[in-house]
Amino acid sequence: MVLLGYLLTTLAAYLIGSVPTGYLVARARGVDIRAHGSGNIGATNVLRVLGKPAGIFVLVADALKGAAAVLIAPRLFASWVSAEEAMLYLPLVAGIGAILGHTYTFWLGFRGGKGVATSAGVLAALVPVAFLITLSTWILVIAISRYVSLGSVVAALVLPFATGLTGSPWPLVALTATIGLLVIWRHRGNIQRLRAGTEARLGAPKPTGPGEPPSPSASTK
Repeated sequence: MVLLGYLLTTLAAYLIGSVPTGYLVARARGVDIRAHGSGNIGATNVLRVLGKPAGIFVLVADALKGAAAVLIAPRLFASWVSAEEAMLYLPLVAGIGAILGHTYTFWLGFRGGKGVATSAGVLAALVPVAFLITLSTWILVIAISRYVSLGSVVAALVLPFATGLTGSPWPLVALTATIGLLVIWRHRGNIQRLRAGTEARLGAPKPTGPGEPPSPSASTK
């Protein structure tokens, strides 16, 4: 019964995280986001292709998925495990399930976003102080460099250290280290473009060459 409780918690969180927000928002405007820009369904690509309102909406919605999974899924099966497990370990597996749901969503052939926003929602629910430190790092790096991807990678490196230094138990440190590694792995293409100097900066003029993302107005025609 205990093992089943963990499995069902993970599954419930996965289903919450698997809702492909960016894809659905773009589809509502007649755009398959996978065919534009980087092809990613996350908030950054939505922002570049469809503009700030759509990008911000997807960012917030994806973060809320992560927080909702951590806050809701464990409660569904808390009575199946001990009180300690319900307080610590069920939220941990729920967080992992939500992030995997977003990055490998069943609804799109197990291809999803890079997990930054959903991970942020998970962390805000699990380790709020470490989350604020990591969020501050993300904002600072982006403000200085204008690279969203660089901010995400640096924040992923800072995350487990911030979690440990704020006194969180080792399972949370292990989880945040895992999340950080997953985020970095999902950004490996961005890292290559950063090294090559071809990564797009936030707020840079939209390129107009073949295969580049269209402007928001053009993408809705």
